[in-house]
Amino acid sequence: MTAPATVTPLRIGPLTVELPVVLAPMAGVTNAAFRSLCRSYGAGLHVSEMVSARALLEVNETTSRRASFGPQEKVRSIQLYATNPAIVGAAVTKLIQEQGADHVDLNVGCPSPKVTRRGGGAALPAHPVLFANLVRAAVRAAGGVPVTVKMRKGIDEENLTYLEAGRRAEGEGAAAVALHARTAEQFYSGRADWTAITALKQVVKGIPVLGNGDIWAASDALRMMAETGCDGVVVGRGCLGKPWLFRDLADAFAGRPVQDPPAVGEVAAVMRRHARMLVEARGDEGFAVRDFRRHTGWYLTGYPVGGTARRGLAMASSLAELDDLLDLLDPSATLPAGSELLPRGHVQGPRHVTLPEHWLRRREDPTPPDDAGAFHSGG
Repeated sequence: MTAPATVTPLRIGPLTVELPVVLAPMAGVTNAAFRSLCRSYGAGLHVSEMVSARALLEVNETTSRRASFGPQEKVRSIQLYATNPAIVGAAVTKLIQEQGADHVDLNVGCPSPKVTRRGGGAALPAHPVLFANLVRAAVRAAGGVPVTVKMRKGIDEENLTYLEAGRRAEGEGAAAVALHARTAEQFYSGRADWTAITALKQVVKGIPVLGNGDIWAASDALRMMAETGCDGVVVGRGCLGKPWLFRDLADAFAGRPVQDPPAVGEVAAVMRRHARMLVEARGDEGFAVRDFRRHTGWYLTGYPVGGTARRGLAMASSLAELDDLLDLLDPSATLPAGSELLPRGHVQGPRHVTLPEHWLRRREDPTPPDDAGAFHSGG
């Protein structure tokens, strides 16, 4: 693993991100507690969960909570889902005025059927005029606050949209574009096509291009930047149950040796810390511990921990129960070589992409689709 000769800070509008690494927005994961945990391991830009612009304006309680920031968050970064330029403009204004947002990311890459079936997420760039109008409205409403765009290659291999979307995003004033190098049809299956990141970088020359997809270890980030020429990386599933990946990335970019994966004892200590941070942030121990259950399998991915222990942790209902179960693990157990590259999180796909009726026949139609109810939870 060879570090770049120099690490150039990532410049997103007026923001300078010293380490060119972005924590990807992940529904139900990148809440304030997890962002804080990742930030404690290394620098970067740490983006919130995706929230619905429409639900934000309608003062949906869940969405409002997910759009909040911790007092220690110096750069308040949030991702918005929207399909209507007027609504996204109003939502951006509200986020800046009421939440003090320093960065807004537009999601036009979500492959979830409940989003694409309403013309949102990865379906939206297939309507390039509407897409451009959406970016323009967000940029104008943001003023000096940078707006970025995160997308996928397209709907499927026959309907690739990322090159035109990248050009239009740059033309409408976006401060950066990020590409998850899969199609919506792939969902999370197969391998990310890093050659698409290279192609996007060759088309979008005036703003940073960030690469996303299959960064499971620090060496993957170095390799992606070397192979594609991208300006930074977006880390999603690779940091699930592995917030120390940001430490590894900082070491790798600085040319320092990357530390060995932690033994189970250290992993258990991080799990306790994470769970307590969730309790503090939520103010409800039962809810927070139930929310933490999804993380237990990710933390122990690849480790020699038996099924009984895993099932018990996935059913814990209190901090005391979680502590007791973690005490039963062998603290000296280590991660077998190569296991640090095991996928985490979603692995489903490929799957058919559900679209609005005649969506691909009316590509130049600038009319926003009716996305009411598509993502009111903000997830």
